[in-house]
Amino acid sequence: MKTEIFQSAIKNRNRVKFLYGLDEIFIEPYYLTIEKNGSKVIYGKVFHSSEIRKFNFSKIANIKVLDKKRFSPIIPIIPLAS
Repeated sequence: MKTEIFQSAIKNRNRVKFLYGLDEIFIEPYYLTIEKNGSKVIYGKVFHSSEIRKFNFSKIANIKVLDKKRFSPIIPIIPLAS
């Protein structure tokens, strides 16, 4: 269920809030993966920050997709050599 919620939020570029332990987290989700040890994680940009963090699914609770809070991905611009 968490996977489907996050996949939809990534596809639609919706911000997400959830409880992570005792902290309320707001992120712009970018990437879901399974680590070598088998645990699922999501990477996202912490709202009002330039920090990209990894969050372990086992610590995530009370996920809410913020439908009206869409974001544009930050894509680093790399100058091309001529």
